[in-house]
Amino acid sequence: MGRTGPGLLRGLSNLVQAAGLHAVIFLLRCLGPEQASNLGGWITRSIGPVLGVSRVADDNLRQAFPELSAPERARIIRSVWDNLGRNAAELPHLKSLRRSSSGPGWEIEGEAHIEALRESGAQVLFFSGHLGNWEMILPIAASLGLPVSGFYRAASNVTANAMIQSLREQALGQGVSMFAKGAEGARAALAHLQGGGSLGLLVDQKMNDGIAVPFFGRPAMTAPAIAQFALRFSAPVVPIRVDRLGPARFRMVCEAPLSVTRTGDKKTDTYAILLAVNVTLERWIRDQPGAWLWLHRRWPK
Repeated sequence: MGRTGPGLLRGLSNLVQAAGLHAVIFLLRCLGPEQASNLGGWITRSIGPVLGVSRVADDNLRQAFPELSAPERARIIRSVWDNLGRNAAELPHLKSLRRSSSGPGWEIEGEAHIEALRESGAQVLFFSGHLGNWEMILPIAASLGLPVSGFYRAASNVTANAMIQSLREQALGQGVSMFAKGAEGARAALAHLQGGGSLGLLVDQKMNDGIAVPFFGRPAMTAPAIAQFALRFSAPVVPIRVDRLGPARFRMVCEAPLSVTRTGDKKTDTYAILLAVNVTLERWIRDQPGAWLWLHRRWPK
């Protein structure tokens, strides 16, 4: 009985969490995308800055922008939490957000690059970071006729995870797969690439067994997968991001494929691609520091 007790409590806790999430999703849908976004942003920017993890963000900002004062760093951290809350609250509305000229929805900059990639029929490796609303990248790409599969981090609560994934998949439509981070998901993604599919990756988080590549002037352990895939499949590496323009209002920005000379030496070429990726991410973050998720520890202590 003693051994089953903790398992039963965990099961009950998971059910309560899932029921709570279901209620929150229902409420957010009732509010509509703009009001839901505003509510999510208000909650997280009110609570987040006092949480312990905000000290990680402050430390990251000290390293990346040593010239910033404490109040300036605090304003950026508040913006980070605001954006994170909005992203979460907008998740139930992903399916309903369409291309439009104003209001909830999205527009695009750099569509010529998308059209060229779509017309070529070649597989593509897109990369982005946790900027703006990164959840919109795959739905927008699918709407533009360029189905791109990607990765997600599974929630520990199986029922809640299924609910969250359902929201994402409803927005993606047919022909798009999502792979859970981990060994099994990596194998599935590799098979997807071997079949000629395109893949999107968020490449801005620390990977302890990655490659040390400069990022804001300091070595940062960087996941090598996108460079390895690019070399193996001779695929272009394309920078893409979704900027937040307002509550549930976005602009996808697609840039030209990275121009990196390939020497034929795998180690050299992998490093060169990752350096170009980090340079691009740093440029984006410097332009909009409040849009990036500073809450994870990107550099060694």
